[in-house]
Amino acid sequence: MISSVRGIVLSASGTTAVIEVGGVGLAITVTPQHAMSLRAGAEAMVLTALIVREDDLALFGFSEAEGLRVFDLLRSVTGVGPKSAMGVLSAMTPDQVAIAVADDDDAAFRKVSGIGPKTAKLIVLSLTGKLLRPAAPATTIRTGADATTESLVAALVGLGWSEKVASQVSEEAVTDAAPGTSVQQLLRIALGTLGPGQIPRRDSAVDA
Repeated sequence: MISSVRGIVLSASGTTAVIEVGGVGLAITVTPQHAMSLRAGAEAMVLTALIVREDDLALFGFSEAEGLRVFDLLRSVTGVGPKSAMGVLSAMTPDQVAIAVADDDDAAFRKVSGIGPKTAKLIVLSLTGKLLRPAAPATTIRTGADATTESLVAALVGLGWSEKVASQVSEEAVTDAAPGTSVQQLLRIALGTLGPGQIPRRDSAVDA
């Protein structure tokens, strides 16, 4: 069983990522969102599910453990194969899947290509009690730190990173830095966290 893959990303587009492991390029089916977060030439670790069939071996990859768990739960539903399960996760986040199940909202699943009315109802019925509804985010007052984080995210997105990756790194940088740290200094900290191997070529101006 191949539970994870770590190596250099050779390519990532659409719903396929190719990662080189020990000189072998492994093709892994991922969501379009996941593919966009992977950068050719950078090292990546992907959680995987190996699906074995008589005439095929297929790897399905995930950036987080919860995505893999929901994928496995979806595949346990009669009529939902790995491609359909990945289709659900391409259209909905794991939290959105949990909310739809908690709200008995089979319409959310009917919007996914390849999921019919009967299968949608069966997904809700089968997964009820197996997924926890995510807690509602607490209402917060906008602060200077929020504005700084937004500026840092915008800078990283402008350099080529996905908004998801930029948001995660920016929040960590702002939280760990001393009060009053400038956006330029925070940008250097964020780039250091991401690693030199992942810095896009066009960011050379930042190092100046």
